[in-house]
Amino acid sequence: MKTILGIIGSPRKLGNCEIMVKEISRNIAEPHDLRLLRLTDFDIRPCTGCYACLFQKGGCVIQDDFQTAVDAVLAADALIVSAPTYFLGPNAGLKRFLDRGIALYPHSEKLWGKPAVGIGIAGIPGREGYTLLGIESFLKLMLADVKTCRLFYGALPGEVFMDGANRAAAKEIAHALFAPPAPKSGPRCPLCGGDTFRFLGENRVRCMLCSNAGTIRLSEGAAVLDTKRAGHELFLTREDAVAHREWLVGMKARFMAHKNELKQISQDYRHEGTWVRPEAPGPESAESPAPEPRDRDR
Repeated sequence: MKTILGIIGSPRKLGNCEIMVKEISRNIAEPHDLRLLRLTDFDIRPCTGCYACLFQKGGCVIQDDFQTAVDAVLAADALIVSAPTYFLGPNAGLKRFLDRGIALYPHSEKLWGKPAVGIGIAGIPGREGYTLLGIESFLKLMLADVKTCRLFYGALPGEVFMDGANRAAAKEIAHALFAPPAPKSGPRCPLCGGDTFRFLGENRVRCMLCSNAGTIRLSEGAAVLDTKRAGHELFLTREDAVAHREWLVGMKARFMAHKNELKQISQDYRHEGTWVRPEAPGPESAESPAPEPRDRDR
């Protein structure tokens, strides 16, 4: 029996992100155990940029819940990731997890090619911003085989299924998870399949998913993208991911070679500006009991 992990980027209990994951699971033909991971339930702290995870066994040195979430991902045969739109982008829980992604490199063999689908939820049609791009980036940098990413609209908990067509779409996504990749329509990056681009001037563009640049042209009335590999990739092949890790490891020798020069540059800025610091808790707040957690089911 397969294990499918639903990674939910929304703090809402039984919100649209959660029930969409469960609806997809209901329509997956393969016998499976659905495990659920709500990112906001986990204490995943910001990456400190220490790079210690590259040079020692045991993963990240930060003592929090990150490794528990990683273990759940590694144990899964497939992933369903859903996230809501917060101010034109996906909930920050996805990025906070991904920022610790250097610690995932030792597991690249287990992560590579894990089938995955992504779901974005937005409350206002056309106001999803870069939510879908953020989810695609999350999955690609987790080295997953992204079968499809879809966007749905619904602001109130459960509203996503007030539109009956969305249940049919969830069924399509379920069938795609373990199926061969389906042809994608519309202008796409030929390297990664991304469909979000930045225009660099004249006919040049940059793919916002793999970050490679190229040109755009019209062929028989349709836009055609010609992007080229830039020589330092992150996820186009497993070898690319391994090479990126080795590049990061090499930063230690580069730092040691230029240590004094780098320190001199940095120290020149040491005394400029006034830092705004968080206020220290007063005696009353230190003794006060912690407030009861609020029910997040809205």
